[in-house]
Amino acid sequence: MGGNPERTPSPSRREPTPENMTMMQGFEWYIPADQQHWARLTKALPQLKEFGIDNIWIPPGCKASSKNGNGYDIYDLYDLGEFDQKGTISTKWGTKRELVSLCNKAKELGVGIYWDAVLNHKMGADHKERCPVVEVDENDRTRVVSGKYEIDAWVGFEFPGRKEQYSRMKWHWYHFTGVDFNAENGKKAIYKIAGEQGEGWASEWDGDVDDEKGNYDFLMGSDINHEHPEVREDIMRWGSWLANEIPIKGIRFDAVKHFSEDFLREFIKNMDEEFGPGWFFVGEFWKDSLQDMNDYLARMKYKFSLFDAPLVHNFSDISRANGADLRKVFDDTLVQAQPVSAVTLVMNHDTQPYQALEAPIEGWFKPLAYALILLRDQGYPCVWYGDLYGIQGEHTFPPSCGGDLPRIMLARKLYSYGQQADYFDYPTCIGWVRYGTWDRPFGCAVVMSNAGPGSKRMHVGEMHAGEVWTDVMGWNDAKIKIGDDGFGEFVCGQTSVSIWVNEKAKDRARFEKEFDADIYRIPYDESGSTSS
Repeated sequence: MGGNPERTPSPSRREPTPENMTMMQGFEWYIPADQQHWARLTKALPQLKEFGIDNIWIPPGCKASSKNGNGYDIYDLYDLGEFDQKGTISTKWGTKRELVSLCNKAKELGVGIYWDAVLNHKMGADHKERCPVVEVDENDRTRVVSGKYEIDAWVGFEFPGRKEQYSRMKWHWYHFTGVDFNAENGKKAIYKIAGEQGEGWASEWDGDVDDEKGNYDFLMGSDINHEHPEVREDIMRWGSWLANEIPIKGIRFDAVKHFSEDFLREFIKNMDEEFGPGWFFVGEFWKDSLQDMNDYLARMKYKFSLFDAPLVHNFSDISRANGADLRKVFDDTLVQAQPVSAVTLVMNHDTQPYQALEAPIEGWFKPLAYALILLRDQGYPCVWYGDLYGIQGEHTFPPSCGGDLPRIMLARKLYSYGQQADYFDYPTCIGWVRYGTWDRPFGCAVVMSNAGPGSKRMHVGEMHAGEVWTDVMGWNDAKIKIGDDGFGEFVCGQTSVSIWVNEKAKDRARFEKEFDADIYRIPYDESGSTSS
């Protein structure tokens, strides 16, 4: 552990240890459609920053096809809650004014905002148009199952409420590659648009889209043709417009395996060239296949991150098995193979209960899972709103981890630094140590069990000899004295986790403050703005 004293730089010449960064997904699927979410997040920002959140991925802020739409049913890229369209001025989340206020407050506090860009499709067309199509097999979109004929499709987008402000483009059938509904007879099918101006699906052969279902270009709604020059120009212009309208630090791209990688590479290149490097880009490539994710990242030249879907499935499987082998939790995951490109997570709006991609994770395992993404030295962790504040809707759930997730977040921000030593030496009880750094010297020791009470003798360093370490979670009242050899016998409860830190470490008092998870209690004045 020591180095040659003659080669060890003096503290005055050492570089400060970079602070651990943590992302938060700032929504769950069933948030009330009260148009107050931007205000809620604005009010919550100071507390989130205090407990270790540095960047927030906000929900899609563009006008949806309905007043209550979450934004994945996107209607107009250029309406952020400013124009009277689809029966409302605001989006489900609030008005553009409130969105700008949220972003400005975040910038003031040093919290970055990540935009959720839905660029694969459009919904809620203003009128129908006649267009030539062929039907394709739903399970193999490369197989045509009909001759060419015409249908009535909802593919005409005029955006009358915006009156050409910000963009004059009108969308027509030839700006799309497919639809799933014939308005002439009410038939649902996968229709590939064909014709002189319709180019068909993006290619699966060169990896431009995923080859699941033969070719997975079409997902839903009116599928955008990113090869069309007018489409390409308008969406590129939208990226620049968005970055000038609101202060954002990054973009999360929805459904990236369903639209052109070539287009996405160009979009990212344009953003970097116009606004400079430092943007964070992450894609939703939701597929439990490490090989496909590795291949995608390689084609994107690693200027991109992906959410670690295989890790979420591992968490789900282990949490529902009896005495599963915790040592295998990172097997075949992105964070193990490409840690710099991996955004680690436990749950999101698609995998939460009662959603199409639901990946059930037992409640007792949530603290273990969050310790595994927040307190280790690999991956960029993303905390989920539904685990911090609970889930609303017909099936409500309280905040996970017994309301103590903020303690794990804070432990990451304060103590999870330096070299990592793993003790993955027993199937149902694992642990690890973070040794700290020269300017963040306290470190931490983590031990967890998915069976009975656990115990692990771990080395935290001779520099800690004689110290007394306690559990920042407050779940175990033991006091662990570090021996002269730098070892301690660290313990945890049954199906639980404990995070051990020197009881006199700097900032331990911050764990005494309670996190206010009642985000829906925010008072409002009659104008709809937040009250202080």
